[in-house]
Amino acid sequence: MSDSRWPGPRGTAETGRVSGGVRDADARYEAVRSRDGRFDGAFVFAVTTTGIYCRPSCPAVTPKRAHVRFYATAAAAQAGGFRACRRCRPDAAPGSAEWNVRADVVGRAMRLIADGVVDREGVGGLAARLGYSARQVQRQLTAELGAGPVALARAQRAHTARVLLQTTALPITEIAFASGFASVRQFNDTIRAVYAATPSALRAAAPQAGRAARREPAPTAGIPLRLAHRGPYQARHVFDLLESEAVPGVEDVSGPRGARTYRRTLRLPYGTGIAAVDERSRAPRPGSAAHPGGWLDARLHLTDPRDLTTAVQRLRRLFDLDADPYAVDERLGADPRLAPLVAARPGLRSPGAADPQEWALRALTGRARAERLVQRYGKALDAPCGSLTHLFPEPAVLAEAEPGGTLGALAAALADGAVRLDPGADRDEAQDALLAVPGLDARTAAAIRARALGDPDAAPPGDGVPDAWRPWRSYALHHLRVAGLRPADPGRPAAVRWDREPVSPRTPRPATLP
Repeated sequence: MSDSRWPGPRGTAETGRVSGGVRDADARYEAVRSRDGRFDGAFVFAVTTTGIYCRPSCPAVTPKRAHVRFYATAAAAQAGGFRACRRCRPDAAPGSAEWNVRADVVGRAMRLIADGVVDREGVGGLAARLGYSARQVQRQLTAELGAGPVALARAQRAHTARVLLQTTALPITEIAFASGFASVRQFNDTIRAVYAATPSALRAAAPQAGRAARREPAPTAGIPLRLAHRGPYQARHVFDLLESEAVPGVEDVSGPRGARTYRRTLRLPYGTGIAAVDERSRAPRPGSAAHPGGWLDARLHLTDPRDLTTAVQRLRRLFDLDADPYAVDERLGADPRLAPLVAARPGLRSPGAADPQEWALRALTGRARAERLVQRYGKALDAPCGSLTHLFPEPAVLAEAEPGGTLGALAAALADGAVRLDPGADRDEAQDALLAVPGLDARTAAAIRARALGDPDAAPPGDGVPDAWRPWRSYALHHLRVAGLRPADPGRPAAVRWDREPVSPRTPRPATLP
């Protein structure tokens, strides 16, 4: 990411690497002093005189520099004995964009921890997925982030518990286990340590909206969420893409443009879910914490509340909510060919996938055939919700039912683990495995890498996409698609030559499949 907006020299962070090029302590303090919300989620700061840690945009009085410490993660601040600020709620900030960009073991580990792997499989399971020993993973995470996988997962569990306490009427004992804690005692101790309050007091301190949500009837309420993002967010183009791709039975998009709601079914580790996300991006009230950005309103209906963390992370990846639009726009806007497009659509996102395996299979079938597969092989929901009636077929089911051709070969490779598309998958290894599937071409593999693996720098081979667009080539190509300057079909030739005259914005068209 670019460092040009940061004063002072680059150096080693006080407590581990901090994303966004923010490595100089004085530069970080300047972000705190100016309440620069562009770096919410990139680091937190702790105040030694109060014992709390905050996001950079916290509206409280700025502490003296001598009383401030910087941490790469909330978990590291908690390990240092600090508790979360009740005013700025640092745990509700967007996640660091660095973990989407990085392909090393630390970046892969952070994506897996966010998906709940440590809670489900322990540190040993995390290490096995990464191909390292548990000791190596612990050492690398602690050295770079100031906290190991257990502490990072603990911080995430605390955030999940706070959401459930303040937005649902679930009994506190159920929330303890739904959040991933092994015991009620561990749950109570963690909540006290992180929030300096008992679970009951934390629930009582819920915002008015959260208290109102808890009074709604359980069958219709679901779990209301604010999916935070940093900077501008071009929701229209994300929803255009999702509407053009929506497979009936699994997804639907309803409402007029500008006020649409996207809904879909989710297959989750402990059960199933239905997610609904509203198109209208909301921003903080004037005079509130000065963090530029906003959120998308969402609601989750889960058959098992233990799936909350995983479901939220999958929605964040689908809507690309942890992106750093400032870094993306700064790099791409410096290219004269893309500058007009970036200026016309600041903060354009590169959507991912809620279910990577599903998206990979749909990249081969197209929408019409995917609908037929859902009706024929998809698992029917126990409680359908309007037009949402099924889960997309699992790879193992498709491998047995449709054994021939490229679809069957890919389904079999996904089912037996020859192709891994989970959040911690090595992207280069996954692309090599995709190319080994009979009949799967390089352009489709690149599309799967961009969407299913969430790679911000994926580009089809042979297009001559400039290196100057790295590490944001996925975003650059999405700008061209939205502007109507690039075809949707991965198999068709490129519509423009990158070495010719600058492109100019045109009337936006609904985006389609990469």
